[in-house]
Amino acid sequence: MSLPYQHKENKNPSEVNESSASYENAETALLREGLNRSYKERLLFATMLYKVQQSFKKATIISKPDNLTK
Repeated sequence: MSLPYQHKENKNPSEVNESSASYENAETALLREGLNRSYKERLLFATMLYKVQQSFKKATIISKPDNLTK
């Protein structure tokens, strides 16, 4: 009996190698793109992420789901 969370073996290992190779290539491309950014661009991006994080931290849900109004 196999449980749904158990790992199933892939019958075609070349598919796994190709997908992991494409992820590695994509990761390398993102790292190279990041190296081309200036310190000012990095600072502005980090500042924007910080402001978004602070907004989410302060946010509250003020509406009720439809199924609770009955």
